[in-house]
Amino acid sequence: MKILIKGAGDLATGIAWRLKQCGFDICMTEIEVPTTVRRTVAFSRAVYEGEAKVEGLLAVFAAGYEQAQKIVKEGNIAVLADPEAKILQMWKPDVVVDAILAKKNLGTRIGDAPLVIGVGPGFTAGEDCHLVVETKRGHYLGRVIERGSAIPNTGIPGDVGGYTTQRLIRAEAGGPFEPAVSIGDTVTQGQVVACSGGIPIRAQMSGMVRGMLQAGVLVTEGMKCGDIDARCVRDHCFTISDKARAIGGGVLEAILRKTGQI
Repeated sequence: MKILIKGAGDLATGIAWRLKQCGFDICMTEIEVPTTVRRTVAFSRAVYEGEAKVEGLLAVFAAGYEQAQKIVKEGNIAVLADPEAKILQMWKPDVVVDAILAKKNLGTRIGDAPLVIGVGPGFTAGEDCHLVVETKRGHYLGRVIERGSAIPNTGIPGDVGGYTTQRLIRAEAGGPFEPAVSIGDTVTQGQVVACSGGIPIRAQMSGMVRGMLQAGVLVTEGMKCGDIDARCVRDHCFTISDKARAIGGGVLEAILRKTGQI
């Protein structure tokens, strides 16, 4: 079975990782300059590094359709810089999973494949996709929705280690992003962790840097550029999160349920 996953960020990677472990062939699409904060656990990194390995699985950048086919046949995950998902017409996947997590539908249609799954808010099962998977942390995380939509976006990040908005690193000004610390580093509240447009960005809390944009990305004021984790478990910076695994399990359930395999 061929699966196209739109998006290759950390949550999309959790989905791809779980599906690949079950033997599915996978292509992923991304924008030309990925803005994944938790990039150490994201296959989107392959776009600018050539390849990305997450928990033993390898994703390789593909310049086009033929190269993507070759990568998949070799047993790896293909990642394309293809924001419009043009490969959809050539590869003709059995399943399309929209895991861009834009909080709105950017163009996915229920007729794009025999099974179309929307991940998170912005999709309505039975209208623009067949099934929706819940992404909000809490009681319903990973739930498969057959009718209706996921819980609307509140604009408030989920609670991790007792912190919500404080754990985010946001750009102070538009311009090039320049990190001053690395993923896995411990920082203190008020410490300069990066600059954007030449303006220092200070940590709002103490903890461990779990995510940080790559250097040189052009950001806009207020854009999420990093993430600090109060739990300070270094292994969490380099492994798939509980949230990504739960969502991946929901997508796997949706596929098996709709294809009659369970």
